[in-house]
Amino acid sequence: MDWRTIIYVILLVSLTVTQALPRTSGDTELKTIGQRFTQLQEDNFKAIALILFAQYVPGGTFGSVAAMAEGVTALARRCVAAASDTPDCLKPLERIFLDTICQEENLPQAAACCAKKDPERNDCFLSLKNSSRGFSSPLERPDAEAACRNHSQHQQPLTGYFLYEVSRRHPFLYAPTILSVAPQYEEMMRNCCGSAAGPSGALEECFQRQAPKVVKPVREDALRQEHTCGILKKFGERTLKALKLAQISQKFPRAAFGTVEQLVVAVSDMHKDCCRGDTLGCMRRREEILRYVCANQHILSSKIQQCCEQPLLQRSACIVTAENDDKPKDLSPHVREFIEDKGICERFAQEKDLHLARFLYEYSRRHPEFSAQMLLRIGKGYEDLLQECCRPGAPSGCLSRGEEELRTHIYETESVMRTSCDIYKEKGDYYFQNELLMSFTKKMPQLTSAELIQFTREMTAIGSKCCQLGQDKLLPCAEEHLDLVLGAICRRHAADPINPGVCRCCSSSYAFRRPCIGKLERDESYVPLALTPGLFAFHADLCTTEEQKLQRRKQEMLVTLLQYKPQISPEQLGSVTAAFSAMRERCCTQDSPEACFLTEGPELIKRSEKMLS
Repeated sequence: MDWRTIIYVILLVSLTVTQALPRTSGDTELKTIGQRFTQLQEDNFKAIALILFAQYVPGGTFGSVAAMAEGVTALARRCVAAASDTPDCLKPLERIFLDTICQEENLPQAAACCAKKDPERNDCFLSLKNSSRGFSSPLERPDAEAACRNHSQHQQPLTGYFLYEVSRRHPFLYAPTILSVAPQYEEMMRNCCGSAAGPSGALEECFQRQAPKVVKPVREDALRQEHTCGILKKFGERTLKALKLAQISQKFPRAAFGTVEQLVVAVSDMHKDCCRGDTLGCMRRREEILRYVCANQHILSSKIQQCCEQPLLQRSACIVTAENDDKPKDLSPHVREFIEDKGICERFAQEKDLHLARFLYEYSRRHPEFSAQMLLRIGKGYEDLLQECCRPGAPSGCLSRGEEELRTHIYETESVMRTSCDIYKEKGDYYFQNELLMSFTKKMPQLTSAELIQFTREMTAIGSKCCQLGQDKLLPCAEEHLDLVLGAICRRHAADPINPGVCRCCSSSYAFRRPCIGKLERDESYVPLALTPGLFAFHADLCTTEEQKLQRRKQEMLVTLLQYKPQISPEQLGSVTAAFSAMRERCCTQDSPEACFLTEGPELIKRSEKMLS
């Protein structure tokens, strides 16, 4: 068995027959609009309604979306006040929301969907939402003076407008996530606009400093959801279930296998709703999971009590980021019964998927120090071992070599991460990113310099975040964050193919994607850039005293050089870099740096050509 094999047929975890999560005596499902209104309270209910309408109606104006949100809030208020079971108050929430959209004038794009009957009407709106992906430009930082002027005059509507803008740009994002950043937005407006009489430069600086608190949670949650949906779309439900089985087993190591099975199915079903854009279904399934988890803390985890004491809308993020529970004290350190038991091959033959799922569960709950992706690779290694050793005529003792091969795989994976962290600690952010740029430009020279700089900057941030952690947390931190970046690269490849090597790594196996991309060499199919007059342009902006801008310009030129001469040796690169630095130093001390670069630039290119020939 080759633990490093690239072609990976994902562990087939057959969990489709598992029942839905059982309800507990105190577990009440909130079905009516009045019950929802009472649970959320008016402000939250209206905000969630505004978010959902903005997500469901691509291109809807803020005025129409706000009017629809006000309409369903007024209905909910009447239902609670009357405490009556009128037909309107008993309608399913999905029907109330879609009826409201279909009663709104000036929404011509909704007409075709509104002509349909449920559930086809809902499916039509979901397809409308899917087809509108990417129609909005990214949310920009607001003009400081105009934002503060509006804030002083229209504080509540301005917060609603912010929710509307975020929601229409992220039509698949969990509504409570969007709502959760509203307080940060309001705080930014109060802090920055409190000194509105100050100079505009100070206002801009304040917005620039505080905007990341607002934007970052939305961007990160949107990235994670897009990543999960990418796994589901590319590798299928069984891959997603295998991943969730490993993650849930690590988080709740005291939970019984049957309980973990039920949670895996529930979480997978939730993601299916979320990924097809069924926002209400997504919310409902997520809340069912949260209620079940919090009602069963005694059999799941001792680490989530504080999360479960929070309002329902805030529990999800808290539980996801909570520490893994402590392993049971009587849990044996090894799972040798999966290799040493005499009936192992018979069980594998009779219930292959269930047997493999139990192995992944038992191994994952014992190893919180491993990443979920590594656990899936271990699961595949175990499957390969059984397929080889359980066949007729397999040599005696065949299964016993599994532990040694497993130790080798673990050592190799940990060595890769330790080596990367050693380089990061030695070189620091900028030079570590340059090392990544050189590697990834050779692997993927078809990407633009902006894309390569962005992807490698994100990888460098992983070093900053994870390399300071202890050995027990390094691997899950590093590989799971790196998985997000590689997922973004693979989605970029799906939209506009990069090269055959990237295609193979992005398509063959989810769990082996990281080692596959790590082993890619220089793309031999790439046709280098031709040397044109404008390929290497040297201007006075190279004399900037702003270090970040200068580093960015240098990195852009590094990428261009590698795209021009992919086979450049480290020695040649060092010579060209030294010559460039000398030219920059000379020109930046001249009275007219631009004129100097105009003269010296072409000379540098000629000398570099000789060095590279």
